[in-house]
Amino acid sequence: MSSARRRLQAVQNALMTVHKGTIPDGTNFLVLPDGKRVEMSGELGTLDQHILLDGRTMLALSGLGTPHEHTASHIPQYPVLEVHVVRTSDQRINLPDMWTIVYALFTKYHEQETIPIVLSAYITNGADLRSYILRSGLGRVSPSPDISQEYLFLMRATFWQGAGQAGFHERGWLPPSDSSSYALSPFPFVQSFTRTPLVIAAHPLRPPKPKQGEVLYKRYCPTVGQTLDFTYFDLGSGEGVSAHLEAFHRWHNDERVSKGWNEAGSLQKHVEYVKGALNDPSVLPIMMSWDGELMGYAEIVWLKENHVAAYIPNGAKDWDRGMHVLVGEEKFRGSDRAQAWFRSILHYYFLADPRTERAIGEPRADNAAIVKVCLDASMHIETIFDFPYKRSAMTCVSRERFFKMDVL
Repeated sequence: MSSARRRLQAVQNALMTVHKGTIPDGTNFLVLPDGKRVEMSGELGTLDQHILLDGRTMLALSGLGTPHEHTASHIPQYPVLEVHVVRTSDQRINLPDMWTIVYALFTKYHEQETIPIVLSAYITNGADLRSYILRSGLGRVSPSPDISQEYLFLMRATFWQGAGQAGFHERGWLPPSDSSSYALSPFPFVQSFTRTPLVIAAHPLRPPKPKQGEVLYKRYCPTVGQTLDFTYFDLGSGEGVSAHLEAFHRWHNDERVSKGWNEAGSLQKHVEYVKGALNDPSVLPIMMSWDGELMGYAEIVWLKENHVAAYIPNGAKDWDRGMHVLVGEEKFRGSDRAQAWFRSILHYYFLADPRTERAIGEPRADNAAIVKVCLDASMHIETIFDFPYKRSAMTCVSRERFFKMDVL
């Protein structure tokens, strides 16, 4: 093993505990993708519904059918929450509000892999809500006959994978698409082929691009206290310079950004660069914003037809994704923000296509700060390799690990 790889492996071993980030003191609310505000009071989450603490239970699946059943002391026991409606004569909860309750709970109790709940008998559409939770995958019942079948165990991993959103309501992190089903369902599989000076690859046909200016992802990040959104690059109509292009051009002519991207130049050069990204089926060029203020640019790529594929041990898979990112605005740099946007890009990969099982990065091996951001987001270092222009650390995370860990 090379000395460089040994050093990076030592860094990885020292940082294996996933860093969640700190939610600032006094943060007691959640902002939904549609802008609605969810207030939380004390230890309870509320949105015209009140969640009451009642008893304790656990979902211990690993011991079922073994001599260890009922002895799994390593499984955490969590409070059971009773969901009921207050301050209204209408004792119904609609599906968007039920999803909002689950969202508030996993924001408040983000360290819990499961949250056991009971739907109050006074909720008039309780049977429909139970069916929604179970059929969407938001929760499950315990397979153990010793645990009441009235308990529903909400699951953090399925919630963050988008359970209970598409097909049920439009309040999720992937806004309804104006142009296609891009954000709503997997694109059918059919073989395609790419040949460029850098790549010769067979791969799945990629879906049509969104409309320019279309919002692809939107999520409130409690550790920052702002809403992050990803918008498909809007090059403008040709009359004047679009806000996206103005920022892109300015950022690339900043010495700090140019040092990493080496794309400083004229406005026309940057127009041609963006056109190339917009016309490339394997690249999704996006602008990132905090509360609507532009802060950075990213290219989300399908790796099977990217030049990095040749360096991936055992080869790239059909739906592997990667990224190239720049943070253009100085005031939006910093560890907490980097953790938030980086994890949100990973989150977007896995939401946009359920067949994406792996996210791969290739930061400079000597960029300790971004390598730490990768490791803190539950990635690991797969290998060290050399491009003609840089030495890279290949970082990887599987879908299963990403959603198993408490990183969102």
